[in-house]
Amino acid sequence: MSLINASNRGTYTLFKKEILRFWRVAFQTMASPVLTALLYLLIFSHVLEGKVQVYESVPYTAFLIPGLIMMSLLQNAFANSSSSLIQSKVMGNIVFILLTPLSYLQFYIALLGAAMVRGLFVGLAIYLVALFFVSLHIAHLGWILTFAILGSALLGTFGIIAGIWADKFDQMAAFQNFVIMPLTFLSGVFYSIHSLPMFWQTVSKFNPFFYMIDGFRYGFFGKGDVSPWLSLAVVVTFLFALAWVCLKMLKSGYKLRA
Repeated sequence: MSLINASNRGTYTLFKKEILRFWRVAFQTMASPVLTALLYLLIFSHVLEGKVQVYESVPYTAFLIPGLIMMSLLQNAFANSSSSLIQSKVMGNIVFILLTPLSYLQFYIALLGAAMVRGLFVGLAIYLVALFFVSLHIAHLGWILTFAILGSALLGTFGIIAGIWADKFDQMAAFQNFVIMPLTFLSGVFYSIHSLPMFWQTVSKFNPFFYMIDGFRYGFFGKGDVSPWLSLAVVVTFLFALAWVCLKMLKSGYKLRA
């Protein structure tokens, strides 16, 4: 029993360390993405409000907000876990974590938990700020919470994989700029995929980010480009696949152990 308690304390301690790591620079990790999302909201709503209506009886500004929330949530969950690992590897202090009796699963849980907290916190902050601009009706709270939790878990896991793979900060920057950013911006954050030509609609359906955002948006309006059950199936499949890859990498010590 004491061994189990000690193990749990170790997982919690690493989780707490990761929370404090981004909380101490909250202006950069929390306030900055909220401000960025607010700028997107102000610009796009000013330009397109009244000119674009994706769903009947849903103003464009209201349509835009769930996409911005989910986009920021996903990007910040990824940034937290990936930056933690790459910083530890470059600075050389990863060895102090690897020397602990924590298992690879506990290591994964602690890093993933902190990434999810940051992503969900940023998403909630953007939602609260957005309420000053438009009243958001919530049709299905369960779907909102489901996709927010699964989305932050998926990108947190993806961030761990990227952090393990990258050896330098510029590799991580390239990963974020050429993989994460395009996938989030081309996932229906600012538009419905039904407004695209048929070829690009087909391409969008191979983007897992699309299903996370569309399912999340369905929770607000009860409308989406695809069924929320299809979105759920795709997101869960990708989450399990990435978690399996991530745990394999951690268990083998790939690029972590000398």
